[in-house]
Amino acid sequence: MGNVLVLNMGLKSVRSIIFDSEGNKLSSASKELETILNGNHITQNPSEWWIKSIEVIKESVHNLECSIDYITVTTSAACLVYIDNKGKELDRAIMVSDKRASEEAKELKKAQAFEKVYTDTGLGSNSYLMIPKIMWIKKNQPKVFEKVYKFLSPNDYLIGKLTGGKYYTDYFNAQKYHYDIDSKTYPTALLNELGIDENSFPKVVAPGTVIGKMDEKVAHILGFSEVPQIVISTYDAICSFFGSGPTKEGDATDVSGTVTTFRVLTHMQKIKKSSKVFNQPCQDMGINIVGGSNNLGGGLIEWVKQCYYINEPYPYEIMEKEARESALGASGLIFLPYLLGERAPLWDNDARGVFFGIERTHTRKDMTKAVFESAGFVIKDMIDAIEETGVKVNSIRFSGGLARINLIAQLKADITGKDIVILDDFETTSVGAAMLVLVGVNEFSDINQAANKFVSVRMIVKPNMKNHKKYLEIHKLYKETYMTLEVLFKKRKELVDSIYKENEAVIENL
Repeated sequence: MGNVLVLNMGLKSVRSIIFDSEGNKLSSASKELETILNGNHITQNPSEWWIKSIEVIKESVHNLECSIDYITVTTSAACLVYIDNKGKELDRAIMVSDKRASEEAKELKKAQAFEKVYTDTGLGSNSYLMIPKIMWIKKNQPKVFEKVYKFLSPNDYLIGKLTGGKYYTDYFNAQKYHYDIDSKTYPTALLNELGIDENSFPKVVAPGTVIGKMDEKVAHILGFSEVPQIVISTYDAICSFFGSGPTKEGDATDVSGTVTTFRVLTHMQKIKKSSKVFNQPCQDMGINIVGGSNNLGGGLIEWVKQCYYINEPYPYEIMEKEARESALGASGLIFLPYLLGERAPLWDNDARGVFFGIERTHTRKDMTKAVFESAGFVIKDMIDAIEETGVKVNSIRFSGGLARINLIAQLKADITGKDIVILDDFETTSVGAAMLVLVGVNEFSDINQAANKFVSVRMIVKPNMKNHKKYLEIHKLYKETYMTLEVLFKKRKELVDSIYKENEAVIENL
């Protein structure tokens, strides 16, 4: 039975976590990452990823008395790295919430070959996807574009570093390039029309595929006496779905780290197409995964901490205590949590955060409660969008940093009217990546057998149905507030763009 090292890079940090095949966590280490904000541009430095990946891997294996048999990488999806033929990055990575390619996304929709691609994949066009980002580079950095050898996700980039230049991706990550899982092809006709070389994309394999051994030079740098095998898993949202252990029809997973990813398992094969959420088939498992991710989940709580609790010795405990002291509905205060715009299910780059209904009597406690409640409202929006496809959501398996705040779990239960199943291990992304590896190398027969070893439940939070009825009415006002302001958000963006120059800011905690 083998040990698995998972290199897990989110938007805030990179972590190395080592599991044995019984699901035990043997060791871990982490380092924070910097994010650079400059208007619509949100970037990180790939070189920092690799330097800190080396550091956390070395730290996690230090004094470990067992071998590492397998290494996999899981990172945020739809972040674009572009490298030359020597493997050197040509610029900062364009992150998933970067909105610079909004015009290119509109142009993509007008391409002659796009309609068929949309019909085949069900995936529309948005600035967060890979092809609009590549179109932006082609238009705005033509000399750089000419030097590009490979366009990669962070997963693919780090796999390339570990293997000494082998560039692979999995079919879930490849979907961000409008890859068709059914035909197992990139959109060749569309790429030809756009002047993008399909050979600049990574080779696609199934999650769980062994692609070879670690490069010996890298193994020497990391201090490995035995060279481990490199196994493809997938991006963090899908890993966290599997790591949450859904097994039954309608089991949903809410993984709230910096962003919130919400997905549901279904055995239904005929699912109504949706422009709000994704349907991602797992052909080898006979299931579909329906849902998506927003732009901020736990990141909202970090923002509240930085705004209102920065000088408190125990900020999270005080935030929860004060939010409990505010009345249901935050005493009439509603918060729209779209600080970075919003992905699923709104897909509105221009939306921004709003406190609606502020009165003279409102305090910091009410503002905090309104932000906490918004974490439940975004899940309610996601459930509504998923159920429009014909897929029913039954219970919700909850993990990630927000799952540590008991009040938020209760609010999510009350707002959705669903049981919230809180998992023992909040690190479901790393758990899921390790499970996919061990299934891929046949140490488990399937993902459910792996889940029996790796996933356990800490507690179940039941909804207060009296509160649920009240929250349904508040949620209606929440949605109406957004719909009323939708036009004004666009006007605001035009005004902001005309007045303010873009200023670059570096933050360590998104």
